[in-house]
Amino acid sequence: MNNLEELDLHLVVYCEKRFIDGYDLKYNITNHLLKLKKFLFNIRSRLPLNEQVNLLSNKDCQFSFNDFKNNKIISCVDYFQSRKEGDCHIYLYPYQAKHYEFITNNFLDGLFKYVREVSLYDERPFEHEFFLKSAKSFPLMERLTVNNDKPQKNQFDELSKDDNRHLSVI
Repeated sequence: MNNLEELDLHLVVYCEKRFIDGYDLKYNITNHLLKLKKFLFNIRSRLPLNEQVNLLSNKDCQFSFNDFKNNKIISCVDYFQSRKEGDCHIYLYPYQAKHYEFITNNFLDGLFKYVREVSLYDERPFEHEFFLKSAKSFPLMERLTVNNDKPQKNQFDELSKDDNRHLSVI
């Protein structure tokens, strides 16, 4: 492994105490692979919400990647009280996988031109604007799965005849 020059890492990890972040990647991977020239990753780490006092914020997670100078790294940290679980998704942008799973309301927009399958999950409702943003972010989406028990707060039941919001975004 010491001679490894390229690494493409896709993981879902269930952790006990803390999420995987930039510090972990540096300490456990890049510091040991001195010949590594290309490092792509898409990592989702989850942990149970027990009695943690200091929960990692998205800003904290993003800060942990300061040593990854030549890369744009996206992080999204969410906490779900009903499941008593935290979720941290870190990846190198541009995202190159064909699927993007468990998008929440904290999703940062961007262009995901390789993604064909998208799944949404959140304890909070997905509003109309979120779907408009998602349609722009995933122009080649072929399949969408939504897992959410909450109804939209902003309903568009009474549209005027001249209102085009009911038409899909192209």
